[in-house]
Amino acid sequence: MKIDIKYRPAFSIAYLNLAPQEEVRVEAGAMVSMSSDMSIQTKAQGGLLKSLTRSVLGRESFFMNTFQAGANGGFVAVAPPLPGDMFSLPLEHPMLIQSGSYIASETGIDLDTKWGGAKTFFASEGLIMLHAGGQGQLVLSAYGAIDEIDLDAGQKITIDTGHLVAFNDNIGFQIKKIGGMKSTLFSGEGLVVELTGPGKVLTQTRSTDQFLSWLIPKLPHSDASSS
Repeated sequence: MKIDIKYRPAFSIAYLNLAPQEEVRVEAGAMVSMSSDMSIQTKAQGGLLKSLTRSVLGRESFFMNTFQAGANGGFVAVAPPLPGDMFSLPLEHPMLIQSGSYIASETGIDLDTKWGGAKTFFASEGLIMLHAGGQGQLVLSAYGAIDEIDLDAGQKITIDTGHLVAFNDNIGFQIKKIGGMKSTLFSGEGLVVELTGPGKVLTQTRSTDQFLSWLIPKLPHSDASSS
C-alpha cells in the first residue's frame, strides 16, 4: 500500500493506493471516495467480543470496513471527521493510540483495547487507548497538526491528555494532576501524562475538549420559561 496525504496540516485527506487484490481496513465513516472496482466488506473486526470491547471502551466503531482492490489495483481516499493533520507510519513497534485517532491500517495490524489509566472526574479523557500490534502501515489523524517526538532512554516529557495521539507501548507512562485540587479544577489544564522514553510520541496541536469548552458557552440556549 502506498499512501499519499494531501492538503495537510489543516484539511488532510489520505489516498490509500492498493496493488491488485490488496486489502486495507478503514474505520467506519472515514471513506471519502474510492475507485469504481473497489469491493467492500463490513464486519465486526476480530470477532464479536473484541469488536464490542473496542467500541465500548475504545469509543471506536463496532464495525470496520475492509476494502479490496480489483484486478488493476485501486485507491481509497479517507479523512477524519475533524479538521487537522493525518500521519502514516510503518508499525515497527506496537503503539497505543488515543481513541478517535485511528483511521486505517493494513491487514497485518491487529487492533485491541487496552486501559491506559483510570477514569477521572476532572477530564473526559480516561486515556482509553487502542493497542496496535503486528506489521504494516498505520494511518492516524489529529485535531490540528501532528507533532512527532522521539524520546531518548530515560528522557521524560509531560503532555496534556487532550493533546496525546499515540506512543510506543514500551514507553513508561503515569497520569498526574497539575498541582493540587485548585490547579486541577481552575488552571484549564486538568490531567497530564508523564511519558518516559525511549520511544516515539505523537501529539496534536489542538484539543477537542478545549474547543468545546470555548464553543459551548457561546451556543444559544432555549428559554424553558417560554415553552
